[in-house]
Amino acid sequence: MLSRPRRNRKNSAIRKMVEETIIRPSDLIYPIFLNHPSIPGSEIQSLPGIYRLQLEEVMREIEECIELGILTFVLFPVVPEDLKDKTATYSYAEENFYLTSIHAIKRKFPGIVLMSDVAMDPYSSDGHDGLVENGEIINDKTLAILGKMAVAQAQAGIDIIGPSDMMDGRVGFLRNELDSHHFDHVSIMSYTAKYASAFYGPFRDALDSAPRGGDKKTYQMNPANKNEALREARLDEAEGADFLMVKPALNYLDVIHLLKQNSVLPISAYNVSGEYAMLMAACEKGWLDYNTAMPEMLLSIKRAGADIILTYFAKSFARLYKEELR
Repeated sequence: MLSRPRRNRKNSAIRKMVEETIIRPSDLIYPIFLNHPSIPGSEIQSLPGIYRLQLEEVMREIEECIELGILTFVLFPVVPEDLKDKTATYSYAEENFYLTSIHAIKRKFPGIVLMSDVAMDPYSSDGHDGLVENGEIINDKTLAILGKMAVAQAQAGIDIIGPSDMMDGRVGFLRNELDSHHFDHVSIMSYTAKYASAFYGPFRDALDSAPRGGDKKTYQMNPANKNEALREARLDEAEGADFLMVKPALNYLDVIHLLKQNSVLPISAYNVSGEYAMLMAACEKGWLDYNTAMPEMLLSIKRAGADIILTYFAKSFARLYKEELR
């Protein structure tokens, strides 16, 4: 045989030399759940190893992550029920603990990248990403609320806003709002192809943000559809998005690949809470080995075409990466 592919696999050094896909800690975004100051930190039962943290605990977590090479974080607010209403007014209130925390974090760590979440559900008494009237999600009225939210986050010092709401036209609306308030330097990482997935349960537990009625299928994408992701991507590009996201990741590797092949923008993928919980449960049972299964999961997402991976495994992966370099 003239061609023997195994020659390029015969030892670790050669395998490393011809490795096609490489993940670094700087490719990852680490999600952090920020508690209201009145609520002590606690582990999220359905996300073992992930915690709701108070601000001082968040500061320590970020410091540890920086030492491991993680430089980008997305902050999710855990909002008490008494601060929620139908129009999410607390989301842009001056005293909002989320906004004051963004300011404090950026003041202490000016070199990190801090990403926000822009959607009504953490602040809405209805638990939906948009405004609910007579059982319907009202698209255009939602945009005005999201605009106020995004501008307030930019004023607090956020680097990237992450509209996760899936309202039509929101990227262009938010870009115009940010630019008109002199925040043209603030980026938009659009949740471009966010599917109505069964894998969001632990995240909704963490924020207590599940819909109080109905579901999200009239605005999140049908899991059966792939070409629709291209339509969403083209709209987001035209409206001024800086990054395109696919969510979830594992069941949508083909969609990640499709967007990577059809866009010059960086592609991100959200390795969501249910994907994390699924692997953690299998590893806790002893059915899978964590230190090999977890990196393989992230590698599959990167290989599919994701430039950036938002994942609850970020800190754990960064530790393994650092150990391998020793």
